[in-house]
Amino acid sequence: MAKVMNNFTTYWVALTIITSLIAGCTNDTNKISEHRQNDLNTGMVELQFYMIGDAPKDLALIQSEINKIAAEQLQTQVNFNFITWNDWDQKYRLLLTSGQPIDLIFTSEWSSYQSFAKKGAFLELDLLLPKFAPLLYDFIPQSMWDAVRINNKIYTIPATWKEYVTEGITYREDLRKKYNLPVPDSLETLEEYLIGVKNYEPVIIPLADTIGNHASGVRHMTSKIINTNGVPPYGIQILYDDPRNITSYWGSELHLNNLNTYKRWMEEGLFSRNALSIKEDQRQSLINGKSVALLNGQNPNQFLNVVNQVKTAYPEWEYSYIPFATMKGFAQPVHPIHNGFAIPISSQYPEEALAFYEKLVTDKHYNWLTQYGIEGTHFEVTENGNYKPIGDPQESGFPREGMNGWAWRNPDYMLYEENFNKVLHIFDALDKLSKPDIFTGFAEDWTPYQAERAALEQVGKQYLFPLNVGLVEDVQAGLDKFMEEARKAGLDKIQEDYKRQWLQYLDEQGIQ
Repeated sequence: MAKVMNNFTTYWVALTIITSLIAGCTNDTNKISEHRQNDLNTGMVELQFYMIGDAPKDLALIQSEINKIAAEQLQTQVNFNFITWNDWDQKYRLLLTSGQPIDLIFTSEWSSYQSFAKKGAFLELDLLLPKFAPLLYDFIPQSMWDAVRINNKIYTIPATWKEYVTEGITYREDLRKKYNLPVPDSLETLEEYLIGVKNYEPVIIPLADTIGNHASGVRHMTSKIINTNGVPPYGIQILYDDPRNITSYWGSELHLNNLNTYKRWMEEGLFSRNALSIKEDQRQSLINGKSVALLNGQNPNQFLNVVNQVKTAYPEWEYSYIPFATMKGFAQPVHPIHNGFAIPISSQYPEEALAFYEKLVTDKHYNWLTQYGIEGTHFEVTENGNYKPIGDPQESGFPREGMNGWAWRNPDYMLYEENFNKVLHIFDALDKLSKPDIFTGFAEDWTPYQAERAALEQVGKQYLFPLNVGLVEDVQAGLDKFMEEARKAGLDKIQEDYKRQWLQYLDEQGIQ
């Protein structure tokens, strides 16, 4: 999966869809077809394709190779664009609200697919898919099409590869062994591990998380909240085994205990006093040895990425991974909503976009070019059928899945690194804890409290962020102040309306 950003800011991704823009658009496929024909004439269609993440160095080369075959087979050219991780949420929103022509864009629950779809940001695909991407439509199981429906309509194309994106802790196992420290498989043993590293390696700031990103991980470690990636927004507490009992985590005894933990961590020097202003990618801090543990945005695939990035430069380093699911007692296979591509309502060429995307998924040539690069230049296939990068992976112009093509993975074409068994072992363990993901289909409608959401975001930045990194001297007083300001901003209204929508969803799904 992608690099999921579960910090506080992400909870408040501003999803405002410009009403006039949506009102002026239509999902009528006949009108779309007329518009397409008027613009198409006899020339070459040029698609605008948007991914989230950082572009590989050899993007232009891959794009050129793809366009050679797309021009011949589809009379199509494609511009691959990337929404970088820096402020991706704001950039993503602006793209969908600006009216800028976009033909394909990444979707996920963590980029608020459900809410954007409910607001009309994407084109309905029910009629278009069987006509313009019939191979793709048949390739994806009907159960997955049904799982991504919002208001009984298909707005995105789901990925079919089964994986777990349960979050967890990536940490330096070699240092744990060297200093005989405990395995960090609970909040208590994590703290012992971090303090032990700090005592033996004083120059290291053990925890890599910044701006309080560790807070979501700690919530997973201390409660059985509904999902194994991400946390409920607005400080709401919903447990998997009791989803109708909706409470507030913010202001609770558990919240206070966790905030006191962060205060203690700051005093112990377990994360930087400049945590709120650090701009460096937190994962990079782990990779370059400045830190030894990361709690935010780490799923099994991302753990393997860390392993691969350091194995050449620091072969003596050993990393391990502990899923939060093992602490919570359940894990959920990825929901079909998690990785997908939608056609925004601003698309000029939705039919051609579907035809091209069908090629990405079902045609091995397209798939391998965009997932692994050029064979013989960027990678080779070993005798055992494994993926092997050519040259130093850190210097590669196109690493494995270099375009962040999680959504168009095809299990029939996938190539794995030789050490991918590390991930498969984790998946095997999670299979034993598997429970269905029955909650990701919930689509929040924040319209009734749009203004309050914006105000609450600012309150969080001002009062909660400092608490999350232990910079408030009196934690109880700081929490009281945050709750006071949050309520002024409309927290009670937000939580009550969210609760109403949530219970309605449970009723519709027959979830007790």
